[in-house]
Amino acid sequence: MDVIVQSPFAEIAALLVLAAVVGFLGIILRQPLIVSFIAVGLIAGPSALDLVRSDEQISLLSELGIAVLLFLVGIKLDVKLIRSLGAVSLLTGLGQVAFTSIFGYFIGLALGLGHVTSLYIAVALTFSSTIIIVKLLSDKREIDSLHGQIALGFLIVQDLVVVLAMIVLSAIGIGAAGDGGHGGGSVPLVLASGVAMVALVVLFVRYVANPLTERLARAPELLVIFAIAMAAMFAAAGDIVGLGKEVGGLLAGVALASTPYRETIAARLAPLRDFLLLFFFIALGSALDLSLLGAHVSGAIIFSLFVLIGNPLIVLVIMGALGYRKRTGFLAGLTVAQISEFSLIFIAMGVSLGHVQDDALGLVTMVGLVTIAASTYMITYSHQLYAVFEPLLGMFERKGTPREPSEAGAHREDGYKVIVFGLGRFGTAIGMRLKKRGVRVLGVDFNPLAVRRWRELGLETEFGDATDPEFVAELPLPRAEWIASTVPIHPTGLSHEDTRTTLIQLTRASGFRGRVAVTSHHPKDTEELFAAGADMVLEPFQDAADRAVDLLCGAREEERTDIPTIETEEKQAS
Repeated sequence: MDVIVQSPFAEIAALLVLAAVVGFLGIILRQPLIVSFIAVGLIAGPSALDLVRSDEQISLLSELGIAVLLFLVGIKLDVKLIRSLGAVSLLTGLGQVAFTSIFGYFIGLALGLGHVTSLYIAVALTFSSTIIIVKLLSDKREIDSLHGQIALGFLIVQDLVVVLAMIVLSAIGIGAAGDGGHGGGSVPLVLASGVAMVALVVLFVRYVANPLTERLARAPELLVIFAIAMAAMFAAAGDIVGLGKEVGGLLAGVALASTPYRETIAARLAPLRDFLLLFFFIALGSALDLSLLGAHVSGAIIFSLFVLIGNPLIVLVIMGALGYRKRTGFLAGLTVAQISEFSLIFIAMGVSLGHVQDDALGLVTMVGLVTIAASTYMITYSHQLYAVFEPLLGMFERKGTPREPSEAGAHREDGYKVIVFGLGRFGTAIGMRLKKRGVRVLGVDFNPLAVRRWRELGLETEFGDATDPEFVAELPLPRAEWIASTVPIHPTGLSHEDTRTTLIQLTRASGFRGRVAVTSHHPKDTEELFAAGADMVLEPFQDAADRAVDLLCGAREEERTDIPTIETEEKQAS
């Protein structure tokens, strides 16, 4: 071990190998990387392997990682999404933040923590991990569902609260700058410097950002280097004037948020962010003494239960009061049942300013490990959890209101010959061709934008989720002859069951006696789908390839069916 730590390069190499091993174990356990990274920090710290000796180098990489993280938050800030989702995102986001901070503060006082420490911890517990939630919802194909879109909306509200909290914390630390806080200088000078930085960002956005990034985009590598330089430069400037590296990195992201290349920049920098954040958690773990955390186990358990239960509960209450179904509120609420990397950064800032002690950082770290690990399984098993708790959730759903006020379709009459689940390109093409042949068809999807698009094309739709037993039971199934599912593989949990087999079971249980057609993109699924009760398996790529081969091999022109493309139909409808 001594041989390893004598060389900073060998030390970093050992840490990276350890991170790869622990990360691989985390993947097996279906845990996000943040849990593995925190574990690496604890293992590499003085309480275990004691690998960390190059404190200055690791601290430098850690600070650069935080600057890049805040830069990506700034470049992603989009208040338009909040406005497009209406009051639910704003009210739910602010309601959850207020509930968690107020009750978390009183819980901290009840546990014997000081007023300042309780306030810091309470605010830290309000932040949920956007990275983890987006990743899990994307893996489950629920990012475009109503509860997924609402979750994204109030996560943006949380990001805005993060911004305000960082700025307030930096402002509080200005007075302590001379005692080891951020930068030095008087309060008026620091505030004037902050105003100057904001003015610089406004001028940059107004006159420089678009033309400059357009030229830099001709060399994508240079665009990425420029973005990193912006993050580092603004972070350094923020630290010098006393605002802190975090606020500086955030302003750098805001400076590029209006450019058309922000998504490209964010996608290119995401792997670098993950790599550099590893060193933040290594630095965090190396500063923690596990032997001192035993005194905080009971507090960590109480705070973890508060986050795992209290946060989803308040979201469920607010969304129920706004007229959303209990299922939508429950699924959206589960997404905030954890704290985020910002929670640790926020507490770390408080430690650096001397407002809280290191043991508060250890306490929040333990809460982070517990809540992130547990919420990962809660989100993954969200549909199964809803089935368990559904009988207890009736009190959270208003009576006499539409199922979803924003997207309710109310097409409950019979007379549909075909019901299509999944209104993507393939499902839309099927629906429009059925309509052209005089077949009455009803489309179903849980993506509000897809539902709206179908209605604009003159097709009848219903907003809902194919895995919701209550919703499926209320569909006009008795006189339907076919149910066609074009939904791709969409796991409803860690088992092999997916939306297609779930839909078959739910429709049969609801009394449907017609035939079921499901889509498969993998030939190996065909036998399983037939065994699950499918009457027909549609294979779009195989069917298209067969048709293409027929044409290429000289099929007679008169055998072709002259059906316009989906693009042509959309143009005619518009």
